[in-house]
Amino acid sequence: MRVVAYARVSTEEQGLSGAGLEAQRKAILSECNRRGWTLVESFEEVASGRDLKRPGVQAALEVLSRQEADGLVVAKLDRLSRSMLDFAGVMATAQKQSWALVALDCSIDSSTPAGEAMAHVMATFAQFERRLIGQRTREALAVKRAAGVRLGRPPAVPPELAARIAALRTAGATLRQIADKLNEERIPTPHGGSEWRPSSLAGVLSRQRGTARTPKSASA
Repeated sequence: MRVVAYARVSTEEQGLSGAGLEAQRKAILSECNRRGWTLVESFEEVASGRDLKRPGVQAALEVLSRQEADGLVVAKLDRLSRSMLDFAGVMATAQKQSWALVALDCSIDSSTPAGEAMAHVMATFAQFERRLIGQRTREALAVKRAAGVRLGRPPAVPPELAARIAALRTAGATLRQIADKLNEERIPTPHGGSEWRPSSLAGVLSRQRGTARTPKSASA
């Protein structure tokens, strides 16, 4: 089997015995020799394991996506990722692209039935973790709503300006006329746009009425 190796240390771990790149490199090479694997390429980096947005990981995954190797080998699973959710994502990619994921420290080896079963168990726990996070988020939002906390982004248009727009509309001005007036007065738009438009004014008026409905014609 052709494999790609990945090794990582954080800045703090560089001086720790047994956690360095050399120790990981030796463990991977030893396993390759024992099992007769061909080491196609090796990626090593000093980076945080917070997520998978690391050049070394992305380069290794790119090699595998091009089918230039049949598996990804790491000495320790946390060298690849410290997140169960990220691990589940890598595992899903491995299955979709038909390559093996091997972590020497925890019996994960999707090229074997037992190792694949272990990987699925860990992926199941990752899904459980994801659902727990979602449930906790929903419960926290419900508590805030019950306490009267207003959720979401605050209104981008100052209340005084929104009231003025509503008053002009009530007085019979079209959305285009209101937009032209605000642009003429160089009043800033809510999100830094170049100019006010009828469609954005329709949104302001909709929020003023406390409904998501917008006028049928933006220029009426």
